[in-house]
Amino acid sequence: MQSTAQLWLVYKLTNSAALLGVFGFANQIPILVLASVGGYVGDRYNRHVGVIWTQTASMILAFTLAGLTFAHLLQVWHLILIAFLVGIVNAFDVPIRQAFLVQMTSREDLPNAIALNSSMFNAARVVGPPIAGFVIAYLHEGWCFFLNGASFVAVILALLAMRIPKFEVKPVLGSPVRNFLEGFRYAMSDMPTRSALLLLSVLSLFGLQYSVFLPIFARDVLHHGALGFSILLSTAGVGAALGALQFAARTSFKGLAKWIAMMSVICAVCLIVFSESRVFWLSAAVLFVVGFAATSLMAATNTTVQNRVPDELRGRVMAVYATMFMGVQPIGSLIAGGVAKHIGAPRTLAVFGVIVLMASLVFVFRVVMRLRPAVGAAAAPGG
Repeated sequence: MQSTAQLWLVYKLTNSAALLGVFGFANQIPILVLASVGGYVGDRYNRHVGVIWTQTASMILAFTLAGLTFAHLLQVWHLILIAFLVGIVNAFDVPIRQAFLVQMTSREDLPNAIALNSSMFNAARVVGPPIAGFVIAYLHEGWCFFLNGASFVAVILALLAMRIPKFEVKPVLGSPVRNFLEGFRYAMSDMPTRSALLLLSVLSLFGLQYSVFLPIFARDVLHHGALGFSILLSTAGVGAALGALQFAARTSFKGLAKWIAMMSVICAVCLIVFSESRVFWLSAAVLFVVGFAATSLMAATNTTVQNRVPDELRGRVMAVYATMFMGVQPIGSLIAGGVAKHIGAPRTLAVFGVIVLMASLVFVFRVVMRLRPAVGAAAAPGG
C-alpha cells in the first residue's frame, strides 16, 4: 500500500517520468552501498534482534509519512528522503532476514521456506495495491501510510513472540568491505551461483523497471487512473504470488538453471508485449505472467545460492545477493527515468525487454546448453 501511494503521489505532484526514476534511485541506492554492512551485521550479531530493529524503523518511517500527509505538509522531497531512509533500513533488513530464515527451518525444508516466504511477500502485493487504489480514489493517501505503520505492530509482536534455538555466531574478522568481498569472491567463484546472480542482475537493472513506469501507463497510456494503477500492480502481484507458491510446491529442485532461463525468457517477451499494448486488460494479463516468471526466477536463484553457501558466509553472500538483485535497481531507475524523458515510457520498456531477452539467450546457450549436466547437478540442493 505504501509503495503504491508513494509512486502515485510522486507522479501526481510532478508529472515527471524522470522524478519517478529519481524516487526509485533514492529507494534502492542504499542497498548498493550498505548491503555489505548489512551482511557483516547479519554474520556478526543476533539476527533475530536485527530483524526486530529493522521492522521498528520501518514502522516509524511509515507513521512519519502518514503524519506529513494528513497535515498537508508533504512535498516531493519528503517522499524521496523517506524512500532513501527506507532503503537504508532495507540494506540491513534484506541480508539479515534472508540469513535468519536458516534459523527458523531445517536445511532440508529451506527451499520450500524460501518460496513460502516469497509467496507471503507477494500475497501482500496482491492485497495491498487494490486497497491502496480504493483509499487513494475515495479517501486519502495518508491512510495508506498509516495502515502500513499500524501493520508493523503485529509484525514486531510476532517477532518478539518467537522462540528461536540459540545460534552460535562465529567471530567475523576484518572490515565490512573486506567481508563483503569475501562473500563476492565466493559467489563469483561458484559457476551456478555466478551465472544465476548475473542474470538476476540484468533482470533487476532493466526488466523490473516496469514498476517505475506503471503510473504513466495507467494514467496516460491506458487511461485508467489510480484504480487502474492499483489493478496493474495487483495482477503482477497475483502472478508473483502464484509463481512463488508453484515453486514452493516443487518436490525436486534439480534443473534450476534450465528453469531460471525459461522464466527469464518468458519475462522478457512479456515485457515487450506490455510495452506495445494499448488494451488495459491485455496489459493486466501480461503483467500477471511477468509477475509469475520474475518471482519464480528470484526464488530459484535464492534457492541455488542458499543451498550452496556455507553457514559462516551466509550473511555476506546474501549481501551479495541483495546487492546484485536490489542494489542495481537504483541505477536502472535513473536510466529508465532519463531514457523515458526522451523517448517515452513505452519505447524505453520495449528496449529494456530486448536487453533482458538477449541476456536470457546468452544464459541459455552459454550455461544451460553447454554445461547442462554440471549446472543441473550443481544447482540441486546439496549438490
